[in-house]
Amino acid sequence: MKTPASILLGFILVSVVGACTKPGTGGKAKIAGHVKHHEVHIPSAEVYIKYDATEFPGINLSVYDNQTTAGSTDGYYEFVEMNKGDYYLYARGYDGSISEDVTGGTPVEIKGKKEEVKIDVQVAE
Repeated sequence: MKTPASILLGFILVSVVGACTKPGTGGKAKIAGHVKHHEVHIPSAEVYIKYDATEFPGINLSVYDNQTTAGSTDGYYEFVEMNKGDYYLYARGYDGSISEDVTGGTPVEIKGKKEEVKIDVQVAE
């Protein structure tokens, strides 16, 4: 038979373990927006995300944790089912209006479990 103390200890352990989530997938939050260069949408840009980061991790794509391709007409991207925490987005694409490759990035923080963070990733030559 379980004692009240062991039931309480089990409840506390489950609560603490359940509350300690790391940045990454498995949650109910979302990061979404557009890749833009001077307000011009960059179609089909590649958007990379680094979990638990607040500073630019660099251009070595192997250090990023996930990637998506922005929309082919509007440059829209999204990362879904994210946990609370800090992230860094890095995007690269091609601006046909100036015939140049463009890159850029921005830190993002998800503060709430079900929050939708809308943020455009600004890129430059």
